[in-house]
Amino acid sequence: MSELSLRGVVKRYGATEIIHGVDLDIGDGEFVVFVGPSGCGKSTLLRMIAGLEEISAGELCIDGVRMNEVAPAKRQIAMVFQSYALYPHMSVYDNLAFGLQTAGEQKEVIDRRVQHAARLLKIEPYLGRKPKALSGGQRQRVAIGRAIVRQPRLFLFDEPLSNLDAELRVQMRVELSKLHAELGVTMIYVTHDQVEAMTMANRIVVLRDGVIEQAGSPLDLYNRPANRFVAGFIGSPKMNFLDGTVAGQAPDGLTIRLDGGELVAVPPSGAARERGTAVTVGIRPEHVELADDGLPMRVALTEQLGGNTVLYGALGAQQALVVQVVGQSGIRRGDTVRVRLAKENCHAFGGDGRSLAA
Repeated sequence: MSELSLRGVVKRYGATEIIHGVDLDIGDGEFVVFVGPSGCGKSTLLRMIAGLEEISAGELCIDGVRMNEVAPAKRQIAMVFQSYALYPHMSVYDNLAFGLQTAGEQKEVIDRRVQHAARLLKIEPYLGRKPKALSGGQRQRVAIGRAIVRQPRLFLFDEPLSNLDAELRVQMRVELSKLHAELGVTMIYVTHDQVEAMTMANRIVVLRDGVIEQAGSPLDLYNRPANRFVAGFIGSPKMNFLDGTVAGQAPDGLTIRLDGGELVAVPPSGAARERGTAVTVGIRPEHVELADDGLPMRVALTEQLGGNTVLYGALGAQQALVVQVVGQSGIRRGDTVRVRLAKENCHAFGGDGRSLAA
């Protein structure tokens, strides 16, 4: 197990800077997920940790030892890629053993490690098969097993589940979380899927344009997003954003007049806000309540998901709003419902996108 430290890490391709001075500490045994939209730099950052990309500036340390100039093979890191990259002419056993064989490990050591990895990943019955005789989920287990047998001090995963169907992704999420609990090894996992991040991570690092927007536990990011970008990226369905201006301020919170004229209350902000200041109110679909005395919303579309119902509509003429109702609902397209935006569940963001609660 290992600790990782990044200090002012920069990546440039020529004159173009991709990663902009990243500072990050990852503790021993943590499961950290890098998440963000395509092109945010998450895979590049992972490859820099692995040694597959040079660091243009800054310092990378593992257990306090500078790694910038250390070759990938000497970092004691195992990486699992999106593609399985298995040898098609080899059996599962030989795929698992190959790296140890080329390193000159003794036969009994190789067998012990292969059998241990196969037992952990429940692929013992397939050790004699070739990759073409395996399902996608089984192949990904073999790819993970190939990393386990090396007994690395750090595991890196680059979108390893993206080639699997929805059901297998859920299954493999659970298996990877169990594997982390059993091995206790530091793991860094890259994905663009915020559901994977929320369900697997001890800590999530949200990246945008080569910069860390926020790092924290899944519920920290869900309940206390630092800015509008994080608020909109974490959570599904995504957070509603309603434009408005400050209508009044009191010790117990702000009153916001939405662009359609509706008044809503939000929790106190970190600093005084003048009347007329432009703000954005954020509230998650699951926190919008149906209430007889609420604001009118005309429903444009409904999605019946069995366990809950998602309503798409608008407040007034232009403020789009999504509401998630627990259970099955008889509300239909064209209906008008009344909704309440509970103050304790509202967020407020300034013109720069930052949370006013900060």
